[in-house]
Order: sequence, then structure tokens, then C-alpha cells
Amino acid sequence: MNAGRKQETYAIRNIQRDEADIYWPLRLEALKTHPEAFGASFELSIQLPMSEVQERIHNEPDDYILGAYTEEGTLAGMMGFKREHGLKLRHKGMIWGVYVAPPYRGSGLASRLLREVLDRGRHLEGIKQINLSVVTTNESARSLYERYGFEVYGIERNALEVNGQGYDEAHMHYFYTEHSTLNEDTSTGGVRDDRSS
Repeated sequence: MNAGRKQETYAIRNIQRDEADIYWPLRLEALKTHPEAFGASFELSIQLPMSEVQERIHNEPDDYILGAYTEEGTLAGMMGFKREHGLKLRHKGMIWGVYVAPPYRGSGLASRLLREVLDRGRHLEGIKQINLSVVTTNESARSLYERYGFEVYGIERNALEVNGQGYDEAHMHYFYTEHSTLNEDTSTGGVRDDRSS
């Protein structure tokens, strides 16, 4: 645990399109260092022009990438949220692309990002549940989500294959109820990104 980061103040807000040059290096770092945790690949993503990266950054109540910024303006972590499309699916939201840079792990950033997304989802009309998928080898991430009320509803065997090695994924969901509350947590974690490049 990185105790030196405990007292640092972070600004939690949506990443903007004109911040693509700040967002994309961290995104590529995530894909390169943890290929088993994301559906998108580093090899294809690094070839994208910045104009296309900008088009992928949305700033809507039900489609955004949340960023955690240090006092110096460094993007330390991120978490994507997107509402499902379709009349029969719009009651569901999806968390994707969670990543906290190594120097900032242990500071509770993943927990803060998750709490913010769940709080926002509670105020989105018609949203009843949030889904995510996490590689089963990432026990700390799964533990974080469980502490916030997520439950595993299925294990997908060999969901992703990286360099010939298969990785299983736990599919998890969180249901909003009238009396549900969020508990504070200081863990970090990451979930699979279902947006492919």
C-alpha cells in the first residue's frame, strides 16, 4: 500500500475531449501492462489517430469516462460508464476500463471512482443495475466490488486469450434498491473494458 499518497487531494470529474492527450497515454499504459484485464488490445489501440480517440470520449450523464486528477493535474486513474442501448436494455449500465496508475495505488482511488459512478447511476432515470466483468486472477478488484454490493452471476471460462493463455472472467452486477447505501473503501481494482479497438 502506497502510504505516501494517503493525504493527497484528488479531483474526480469527467475526462474532456480536449484532454485526449492526457487520457490516451494512461489508457495505453493500462492495455500494455495488463492485457488480460481489457477487451481492447494495445497493438491496435496505439495505431488510432488522436481524432478518433477524441471521438470516443463522451461527456453525457449516461456515457462518460471519470478521471481522478492530482493537484498538479496528472491523471492518476479512470473509470468508464456507459448505459446500455435498446429499449429493453436501458435499465442497465456498464462499468469499463478501470485503471489506476501504479504510483497512486493504495490511495483509495478505485474506490472513490466506483462510489462516484454508483452515486451518479442512482440519479439516472430508469437505471436499475450496473454490470461489470473482472478477470478472476484480479482478486483485489473482485473483493472491492463485492464490498460495494456487486455479486457474481456467472464465470465465463476462457473469456479472453492473451499470448495463447486463456483468462476467465467473473461477470458481476449491482442492483439499486430503495434502501441500498454505499460503504467507504480504500482498495483499488480494475475491470475489463468491453470496448474493443
